[in-house]
Amino acid sequence: MEPTTDRLKTPRAAGMAGVAFALLLGAAIVLMRISIPGDAADATIDQDRRWAVQLALQIVPFAGIFFLWFMGALRAHTGAAEDRFIATVFLGSGFVFVATLFAAAAAAGTVLNEETPSDFGRHYAYTLLATYAMRMAAVFVLATSMIGRTLGVFPRPLALLGTLVGLILIVVGSGVPWSEMLFPAWALVISLYILRVRRTTVHADGSGPP
Repeated sequence: MEPTTDRLKTPRAAGMAGVAFALLLGAAIVLMRISIPGDAADATIDQDRRWAVQLALQIVPFAGIFFLWFMGALRAHTGAAEDRFIATVFLGSGFVFVATLFAAAAAAGTVLNEETPSDFGRHYAYTLLATYAMRMAAVFVLATSMIGRTLGVFPRPLALLGTLVGLILIVVGSGVPWSEMLFPAWALVISLYILRVRRTTVHADGSGPP
């Protein structure tokens, strides 16, 4: 009975952590976008909206923590049948994404604390977040979708959606304003699907309420 209980807890953990990550990252992106324009060449901070950047910087660490939990729970859900090559790409892209996200937040925080923010610092923080972090997010989405499709963890439409989102993030990058929102939106869809599957599994097994 214990293995079944553990099996049911893992998808729920992945779903809840994914929802928290998606909401937090989405909020941070919105706050940054209302303070910094979409063009990296004009990545200046609106002085009247510095509060938004400060709030976004407070949110980012928690988003990163929930993302790591989301990664671990997803990997546990796939089990030992995962392909080592794809799993390496999955883990590597996820870790680099979090590292780049934290680096971008730290750079933005340093610029925000300067009396006269430098153009280099603003461009550096913006480029880290909008270009490099999102490209690593794209690789993570593609790897997750490939694992889900190969092992049958995700239905085909959901796997195709992830592939499309990953390709858009890789090709578009920071070229299209608000394109970064695709990543938290995808994470939210995946998380809600996992929670729905768990609810269905619990009812089917008759093991109690979800």
